[in-house]
Amino acid sequence: MIDLVATLARRPVVLDGGLGTLLEARGNDVTSALWSARVLRDDPGEVRAAHGVFAEAGAEVVITASYQLGFGGEIPDADIDALLTRSVSLAREAADVVVAASVGPIGALRADGSEYTGDYGLTVEQLRDLHRRRLHVLAQAGADLLAVETIPSPLEVEALALELADLGTPAFVSLSADSTGFAAPGSLADALRTAASVSHVVAVGVNCCSPDSVASALAGGPGIPLVAYPNTGERWDAATRTWHGAAVPLAEVAPAWVDAGARLVGGCCRSTPADIAAIAAALR
Repeated sequence: MIDLVATLARRPVVLDGGLGTLLEARGNDVTSALWSARVLRDDPGEVRAAHGVFAEAGAEVVITASYQLGFGGEIPDADIDALLTRSVSLAREAADVVVAASVGPIGALRADGSEYTGDYGLTVEQLRDLHRRRLHVLAQAGADLLAVETIPSPLEVEALALELADLGTPAFVSLSADSTGFAAPGSLADALRTAASVSHVVAVGVNCCSPDSVASALAGGPGIPLVAYPNTGERWDAATRTWHGAAVPLAEVAPAWVDAGARLVGGCCRSTPADIAAIAAALR
């Protein structure tokens, strides 16, 4: 397994792709509000196998199936503790790679489309309270770092930055570049700087956005390694839970992200092991 921080100083590192996409392609049902967390709960061997497929394709970092898991929902809190820990264990068992424990936004736990707006009607302190237990459980579960991802608003970035500063666990923070929560000019760049100001944050960037959004979102980055793992260009309809449009070959545009400063590079929704293999080849 690579030393992630040292490697980022020398070259780009390959992230995995869409875990839910691969699980669905393998015949698993990811249509519920729990998404890939349902497979984590009901068929953990499938999650382990999917991580292994991405590692075989060239991923040097795999992100756990904990994105959609949170407290206070339909699963009892004690079971959430166990599932969060399981998500890290399965990734660790799958391959000798860096394990990044996924921390999704509060909107992902609601499964109502608010993860694309950040419009929750909550204060910074309320957001901190909602994130805190999950962050602590994942930090104690044995992951190499936290993958705080798809964060859709400056307010949630502020809340998470405060919690991460208190926690002291290595993390990368990735924002949802196409979220309406970052519609104000300069708000995305300001939020990246907020995340980068936390001493234990090793990289910041964007994910779950159009490939066309990446280079401009990373321009003028805050001076630490950057992250880029967009969707494949198709558009998600949260109401019908379906994808529309054509896919972009991510490997063809990944070198431009590296030129813009990206050092953690992969794919998000709809990206496959073939995409990750092509990105790994392109970056070599």
